[in-house]
Amino acid sequence: MSEVLTLKKSNCKNCYKCIRHCPVKSIRFSGNQAHIVQNECILCGKCFVVCPQNAKQVASSTEKVKVMIASGEKVVASVAPSFAANYGVTINEINDALKQLGFFCAKETAEGAQLVKNEYLRILREEKPDVLISSCCHSVNLLIEKYYPAALGALAKVVSPMVANCREIKKNMPGAKTVFIGPCVAKKDEGEKNPDDVDAVLTFEELSEWLESENIRLRRNDAGSVFHEKTEGEGVARLFPVTGGIIDSIIDKPDDYTYIVVDGAENCRSALEDVSEGRIHKCFIEMSICSGSCIGGPVMDRHYRLSLASRMAVENIAGDKDFEKVKASTPEEMRKEFSLPTGDKIKPSEQEIEAVLKQMGKTKPEDMLNCGSCGYNTCREKAIAIIEGKADISMCLPYLKEKAESFSDNIINNTPNGILVLNDKMEVQKLNRAAANIMKIKNPSDLMGEPVVRILDPKPFIDVSLSGKNIYNRGAYLADYKKYVSQTILFDREYHIFICILRDVTEEEEEKEKKEEVAKSTVEIADKVVEKQMRIVQEIASLLGETAAETKIALTKLKESITDE
Repeated sequence: MSEVLTLKKSNCKNCYKCIRHCPVKSIRFSGNQAHIVQNECILCGKCFVVCPQNAKQVASSTEKVKVMIASGEKVVASVAPSFAANYGVTINEINDALKQLGFFCAKETAEGAQLVKNEYLRILREEKPDVLISSCCHSVNLLIEKYYPAALGALAKVVSPMVANCREIKKNMPGAKTVFIGPCVAKKDEGEKNPDDVDAVLTFEELSEWLESENIRLRRNDAGSVFHEKTEGEGVARLFPVTGGIIDSIIDKPDDYTYIVVDGAENCRSALEDVSEGRIHKCFIEMSICSGSCIGGPVMDRHYRLSLASRMAVENIAGDKDFEKVKASTPEEMRKEFSLPTGDKIKPSEQEIEAVLKQMGKTKPEDMLNCGSCGYNTCREKAIAIIEGKADISMCLPYLKEKAESFSDNIINNTPNGILVLNDKMEVQKLNRAAANIMKIKNPSDLMGEPVVRILDPKPFIDVSLSGKNIYNRGAYLADYKKYVSQTILFDREYHIFICILRDVTEEEEEKEKKEEVAKSTVEIADKVVEKQMRIVQEIASLLGETAAETKIALTKLKESITDE
């Protein structure tokens, strides 16, 4: 299969939306980038529609068609009947617009659809198969070939309306080049597989961009319905692009068959399982991979995809009988062969699956959340995808969440600092062991969701909230717990949470108080010693003073007595 649908480099980390919507999980992830597994893809275009990054690209054929036109080729467009839903105009207006682009003319693919439904009717009447599945939808054909080979015998061996119409164009206009224009991605692959009949395939999106670049306007009529009055007469095969349109277009159906419409990938898979298991009999199944059939195609204008106005537009251009100008084709001209894919896919062993599940932390039945966040329906499917190299363990968000929580819990619960987390209503959301020990809380879980006022003064939190300024290492005494703490309060405005970090400094404060008491006592003793020493000095000084006076008197008297002699 050529790369009709590819992905450009984009930010698709932790999204997995494309995998979630891919019916066959044909997408692998590597280096945070999605890659389409081409040999498994059924080209339903679901990933193209749902990608929020617009990372999916459909291979463009616009330049190829421009080259054909520029080279002087007689280029004829086969326009899918869903054009009425996408553009809200008549085939004549489409024809005029395409001629301005250089096309020779436009034909209706519905003419090929008439040949197809006639062949379905012939098979039902003459070959009388037990089950017959319509083969108009190339994505359904790929789904059966690749995933439900047991149902391949029930698939109508009939070409699609696109191929039938392009063959007729080339038969009636020798040398003409054919370009199919429609709402389907898969038709590009089908066109490449039928190069003798289809020279190129354009999507409605490509045509719209081309028309816009040439300033060609198609004026849509949306007054109630795209067309005011229903077309009378021929053209019943124009019903093909709406749900049930194939069955409704088959006139005089055999009564011994049940006619069932199946649309949407999941419904198709369910029906094909029933067919494969032999639970369905005497049944014609109109099957389309897109919900709502072709008007729900991936490259339909998103404003009109599957809308009521879209269905009305198609039904209003459809007549109630066949095109008179369409000539009958032989069964040989309408025949298409389908093939089984080469090589069997090796299924992983149960031991391999269990080993991967264990790596994902899925060891018990209750661990199998099957949440689908990774894009796979079950944890087991995800494990198989990992073994096949299409997925990575990190794509499991519950696994990542538990791993992150386990890591953070391990850090938080083993830090010596108390950590308290509050929401913006100042209600307790998390409390670690250290905080519980500081505040002497036996069961922290009892406090979850409770106001912080139950355990701490809310004023610092209010101050932080009002001022916008965080508090760092502010000392506080928790009287209720007889604890001294250094308190840091942070407010995360993005996540609207308070984070409070409490460092228990009780021992430091008590040691500080002891030192202060010792210092105070030392000062008091020193004061007493100084006071006593001063008193002694004073007493000594007093005694020395009296002794000196007495000595002076005695010496004076001695001096006088000596002098008198």
